[in-house]
Amino acid sequence: MGKRKFTKLVSVLISVLMVASLVAGCGGSGGSQSDVIKLGADLEMTGGNATFGQSATNGAKLAIKEVNAKGGVLGKQLTLVVADNKSEAAEAANAMQKLVTQDKVVAVIAPIASSSVIAAAQVNADNKVLSISPTASNPKVTVDPNTGKVREFNFRGAFIDPFQGSVMATFAQKSLKAKTAAIYIDNSSDYAKGLGQFFKETFEKNGGTIVSNEAYLAKDTDFKATLTKVKAQNPDVIFVPGYYQEVGMIVKQARELGLNVPILGGDGWDSAKLPEIGGAAALNNTFFSNHYSPDDNSPAVKTFVEAYKKEYGQTPDAFAALSYDVTMMVIDAMKRANSADPVKIKDELAKTKDYQAVSGLISFNANHDPVKSAVIIEMKDGKQTFRERVNP
Repeated sequence: MGKRKFTKLVSVLISVLMVASLVAGCGGSGGSQSDVIKLGADLEMTGGNATFGQSATNGAKLAIKEVNAKGGVLGKQLTLVVADNKSEAAEAANAMQKLVTQDKVVAVIAPIASSSVIAAAQVNADNKVLSISPTASNPKVTVDPNTGKVREFNFRGAFIDPFQGSVMATFAQKSLKAKTAAIYIDNSSDYAKGLGQFFKETFEKNGGTIVSNEAYLAKDTDFKATLTKVKAQNPDVIFVPGYYQEVGMIVKQARELGLNVPILGGDGWDSAKLPEIGGAAALNNTFFSNHYSPDDNSPAVKTFVEAYKKEYGQTPDAFAALSYDVTMMVIDAMKRANSADPVKIKDELAKTKDYQAVSGLISFNANHDPVKSAVIIEMKDGKQTFRERVNP
């Protein structure tokens, strides 16, 4: 073989080896060795809580778009891998399994519903990948009730049910002057059961009386028999800590029965579909706790609302805001860790203190729960209006 041909062959072999090396690098865990870093989203894209999951996905995508426009993280672009949990706990575990074992994401925006986060918790823990839910508020999301220990790889962006339940009980008694209350919960939901429990404890502790404690199941459609029983007890207020689909029907049927007292709830009410289901007039004199209001005049809220409207053509709900917040906090933790290693991201996220988020100033406590304020939203003619803010 001539010298010129030999030199050319060596050059070709070197080129082949370099390409092979680059291809191998692209297959690294979590995309951390490639030109992208993958975040996962285990969200309710279909099923009963689909509007929540779709809003949360929009919020996460907006956060990633903004960060990528500024150069990304660690010199790489971020991408969001979305897995639909179909609003079901078992599917949430399957979606988590796919994200952490097949897609190799470095962190997961966890489900909206507490039951689904709890169902998937062992999967992300076993794979040492953090899971942060924008909204799951049941205490079991971050603390294992069987051991009493903090779930090392679970976080949340929402205040927990004891705070939310006590906020609504205090609001009922102080702002609405209620002395008696009925509670009507979704008995298939950890979220609803937790909120109902903490509302009851606070209401009774402050001298109130629970005159009726009733339950329904998700996907029920006829609530009139139970609401007739509630009406007979003549409560000053009714607390319905469920999700918007059933809540809309409950409020509509309550008003049809002449049950016109204030009806209260939690952040599960927050959906543009609530007025469509319940009717704008029926929803007058109803109130729910939430994490932010688009009417808030803070600079962080104004900037976010403008950007979201520009991107999606609609006003962001709390699910979008909280998902944006938790995505940004994960990215902030990644920057502080100077690494896309899932365990290092988790360690830095736990240290988050006084992070200026859209939904307020956030610090994580020892249980991986955020210390933050709540707002009370009043429904007026089908529109959400800011009523008052409650600090922790």
